[in-house]
Amino acid sequence: MSTLIETPDVGVAAPTVLFVDLDDTLIKTDLLAESVVKAAKNHPLGLLRALCSLTTGRAAFKAAMARIVTPDVTHLPYQTEVLNLLEQQHHDGVTLVLATASPRPWAEAIAAHLGIFDAVLASDDIRNLKGSRKFAAIHEYCQQEHHESWAYVGDSAADLPIFAESDQAYLVSKSQRLQAKANRVTSGRLTVLSQSRTTWKDVAKALRPHQWAKNILVFVPMILAHAFAVSQILATFLAWVCFSCVASSVYILNDMLDVEADRRHPRKCRRPFASGKLPLLVGPLMATSLLGIGLVVAATALPVKFLLLLCGYWCLTTLYSVWLKHKLILDVMVLAGLYTLRVIAGGAAVNLPVTEWLMAFSMFLFTSLAFAKRYAELTRLLDESVAAGAKPVIDEVASSPESTLKPFGRSYRLEDIGMIESIGPTSGYLAVLVMALYINSTQGTALYRNGWTLWYICPVLMYWITRLWIIAKRRKLSEDPVVFALKDRVSHLLGLVVAGLLYVAVVL
Repeated sequence: MSTLIETPDVGVAAPTVLFVDLDDTLIKTDLLAESVVKAAKNHPLGLLRALCSLTTGRAAFKAAMARIVTPDVTHLPYQTEVLNLLEQQHHDGVTLVLATASPRPWAEAIAAHLGIFDAVLASDDIRNLKGSRKFAAIHEYCQQEHHESWAYVGDSAADLPIFAESDQAYLVSKSQRLQAKANRVTSGRLTVLSQSRTTWKDVAKALRPHQWAKNILVFVPMILAHAFAVSQILATFLAWVCFSCVASSVYILNDMLDVEADRRHPRKCRRPFASGKLPLLVGPLMATSLLGIGLVVAATALPVKFLLLLCGYWCLTTLYSVWLKHKLILDVMVLAGLYTLRVIAGGAAVNLPVTEWLMAFSMFLFTSLAFAKRYAELTRLLDESVAAGAKPVIDEVASSPESTLKPFGRSYRLEDIGMIESIGPTSGYLAVLVMALYINSTQGTALYRNGWTLWYICPVLMYWITRLWIIAKRRKLSEDPVVFALKDRVSHLLGLVVAGLLYVAVVL
């Protein structure tokens, strides 16, 4: 939403040059914060050396970061209102200058990408162009280029002295308080371009609460063992809370590390960090707070074994986010293992053993779902490559130049689609086979009064797995099968059928 404040006639000629801030103004994010996260992921030693350069000042630190990190300027979250203003001013013949405290290589790359800037004022190895230094650079540029009237676009309290001296001011507002201050120092020469504020909805979205449905797996051991004492139900619920908090902390870390990859994705680009709705700097605080809550609850209310499994889950998911998800096949096995780990932890929360049958069933089923996730990613990329002019036949992709295409940050290629089509459904059917063998096992017959009803669960599972893969083949599967199952009415109905069959097997 844009709020325009009329500019009074003060007898000053229209500005002939417009200076534009970069971070949180032209773009909805802070490039320095993103560069630190990117360097921590890809160049940790380089980041350590850059941090050491802080002893000689912020300018040296920024220059060091610019040497090890190159931002993807084509997919940055640009501020639409600011771009509209710049295009109009450019059309009217106003000189546009990008004036930023970011390092010059980054600023020049963005200016070259947009193609509308006439000059760039940015930080270098010696000077950090912020506050009074930026104002001095603006004044010097106006003198050299003989501009008598100038305008400025900014977003922070550090820009207030520049606003006060400008002939026209434009504000990307973060708060009503800042807007009021800017309006006072400009004596009404202010135009509010955008009022971008972080909301609780953005914070909640970053937690990915829909993913907490995966943590319902901690209830599986309690349900299958028919252990429904109040203390066991409460312990399992606390285990679910712990896993949800720890999982959300890892999701936040993952989204921070994957902002560039998410911006290339048609849906993930709307995630809070990738879209710029949530500042990257709040991510570490959110992640550590959630992790702390999960570990404290586990340490005070649940067995030590559960706490150790929860710590192992956090370590493995973090390792997956940083490294393992880029490894062929290993990423899928880790994903399946994380689902199975939830089941094992659920048993540990109530001191119930998890049988080898259940672990084998979980591994095969969740391997199928993990491959479905990769299959959906690859088919989306295949459709995009076909739309761009690649051959539409999958068998020909391997011999075409487009066969090297792969999802950003993944190790799979288009020619892997056929193999995944075979492995994925097969893994799911193996899970059904494990269940069929369990029904006839000594453990199965001893635990269920009417074990014959369990046989009906097998065709239900086969139907659901087959349907999932047919939907994936038809390009109608979300890239997260869990999200698909949560929204799919047929999956809901089949879940009720399975629950009813289990009830009959246990109670009647």
